[in-house]
Amino acid sequence: MSENKKIQVLFRHRSMEMGGVEKVILSMLNNLNPEKFDITVCLNLNQGELRDEFPKHIKKVYLTEGKESFSQNALIHKLQLIRRRMKLSRALKDHKVSDRILGNKKFDIEIAPTYAAFSSVINSSNRASKKIGWFHSEINVPGMQPLVPDILKNFPQFDHMIYCSQKIKDIMHQSYPDLPYPAESVVINAIPIEEIKKKAGEKIDDFPQGPVFVSVGRLHTRKGYHKLIDAHKKLIDEGFHHSVVVVGNGEEMKNLTEQIRINNVQDTFILTGNRMNPYPYIKKADYFILSSESEAWPLVVAEALILQTPIIATDTGDVGVMVKDRETGYLINYDTHEMYEAMKAFLTDQELISKIRKNLETIEDQFDNQKIFNAVEGIIEDLYTK
Repeated sequence: MSENKKIQVLFRHRSMEMGGVEKVILSMLNNLNPEKFDITVCLNLNQGELRDEFPKHIKKVYLTEGKESFSQNALIHKLQLIRRRMKLSRALKDHKVSDRILGNKKFDIEIAPTYAAFSSVINSSNRASKKIGWFHSEINVPGMQPLVPDILKNFPQFDHMIYCSQKIKDIMHQSYPDLPYPAESVVINAIPIEEIKKKAGEKIDDFPQGPVFVSVGRLHTRKGYHKLIDAHKKLIDEGFHHSVVVVGNGEEMKNLTEQIRINNVQDTFILTGNRMNPYPYIKKADYFILSSESEAWPLVVAEALILQTPIIATDTGDVGVMVKDRETGYLINYDTHEMYEAMKAFLTDQELISKIRKNLETIEDQFDNQKIFNAVEGIIEDLYTK
């Protein structure tokens, strides 16, 4: 396909903080065929640890600067935040501003990789472009409810909706059976297997002596780290020596730090903050734990499986499809006592751990990345030809 016949594709996204959706975006950008697609990414904020990780053939533009470019002076920083808020609001409301940043280019396909970008894509000035949405969330969880009206308003306006798991699609249809849905597909997240294994070999020094449970995720209430602290505290009080390391950052950092202090587990429950490469932590840990209230198809569970680290995980979203209970991991409900019981089992039942480790030796067989990339390319090409 010649340069001028490539399909012009635009991804819109807020920013590139470390997260599962951001990793999915990068995986797609690295693997969609550059001979077929000319891809641009438009960020609202040029912000986040992954903001410079795009492949060289991808064009990146942004509506405003990220916080990394701001002054360290508190007063100047505050003024810059105010100015940025005004600039972003203007760019999102006035198509002339955002279109100018995009070089007044008319794209064939516009993609919203998460519901946060739905409005930007649906309200694009380019009425002729075909619109693709990506949905990763359980629509019925309490934390989603304030966002539901906008999601439901935008959903039917897409030309195609991609769900990252069958369960997410099923929950959506069960919750809103009368919504006029666009064409739909289920495409699970791709796993960069060789990259994960290579990066997992990097050396890390700030790691406690075992046994160690590791978790990786944003510090958000729905990730359940407040429950995990309580489960950890109970085990420590009962004499079960272990540590928990949580890799990630977020709005709950202050609250979790205070909870750790109150429980006097500062030496055994460790919040590392973000790490550009979390894989050595997963690889070096004795166990991985996902304590989330809700997930869709959590990439981090797949990463832990690839690194053959025994997993405790809440049975939410498609986790039960990814992990076979007591075979390749241990499934629990979103409950502090169940976290405690599962962690206790991992610390005491070596026969169970040996069985799980043995079953993880061939776990890579369940992942087929090329099938995933082919499915996305097919959706884009089909829409383009309609």
